[in-house]
Amino acid sequence: MSTISVNHVAKAFGNAQAVRDVSFEVLPGEIFGLLGPNGAGKTTSIRMILDIFKPDRGSIGVFGADAGRMTAAMRDRIGYLPEERGLYKDARVEDCVLYLAELKGVARAEAKRRAASYFEQFDLTPHRGKKISELSKGMQQKVQVICTLIHQPALVIIDEPFSGLDPVNTRLVQEVLLRERERGTSIVMSTHQMYQVEEMCNRLVLINKGESVLYGEVNEVRRRYASHSVRVTAQGIFPTLAGVVETERKGNSRTFKLPPHLSQQDFLLILAAEPHLQIEAYALAIPTMDDIFVRVVGAGAEAAAT
Repeated sequence: MSTISVNHVAKAFGNAQAVRDVSFEVLPGEIFGLLGPNGAGKTTSIRMILDIFKPDRGSIGVFGADAGRMTAAMRDRIGYLPEERGLYKDARVEDCVLYLAELKGVARAEAKRRAASYFEQFDLTPHRGKKISELSKGMQQKVQVICTLIHQPALVIIDEPFSGLDPVNTRLVQEVLLRERERGTSIVMSTHQMYQVEEMCNRLVLINKGESVLYGEVNEVRRRYASHSVRVTAQGIFPTLAGVVETERKGNSRTFKLPPHLSQQDFLLILAAEPHLQIEAYALAIPTMDDIFVRVVGAGAEAAAT
């Protein structure tokens, strides 16, 4: 059973059509990327899943039930980290975490035990008595993550979870989220950091102008957009072949677009036969999610302009 099922939903605010036609599902135990440019309809979609907004059309299921009929117990199984941060600035770190945990039904003693463990993981133990306003932006973000996870939700929705974090703390939050996935938690991650999508997400949906324009497994999507190109790392002199176009060069690595009649295997055999070329690596040139994002969103912008 899907943790989330979104079927052809639409939402307008007056004359502004925020979401036109969005569909996707989120499965148990996966990190799902919810992607799109600013203003694409991602936040509106999230708020409809959480039953903050009602869809004008379509249906949304959460934990197998209509999102519009979620009970308090169902809501307690959800952890939400919005892009707009919402901690109590004058509250002390530990008091804030415990209060929000208790709102989600965690007993005080258990909340203290979990909080102590998270403070240790996130290197916040020396700061647990400080006010939220006294923390750096990165520390505040780590507290937000703790508040999102402390009640051990079955569904986590996180919007730009790595905002304000340095590389060390980014890796720390990554590890925590990956452990949550191993625990069977469904995680919806909205981010503009495409390398995080490649590293962490199982599947994704890309929303543009309020519509789902790309949906599927991350690796399958990347292969789908791979052109007939290969990336070769080698020492020596590359041969010049008719129809083979070099499209990129980085150090000893070059990317070649092959003509339709030349297979990747035959091109490798040609290179391997070159006496003055030592091949170190040879692979299909699969585009990054950043490249795909720009290609899909850019194509939509060009179509709208014509």
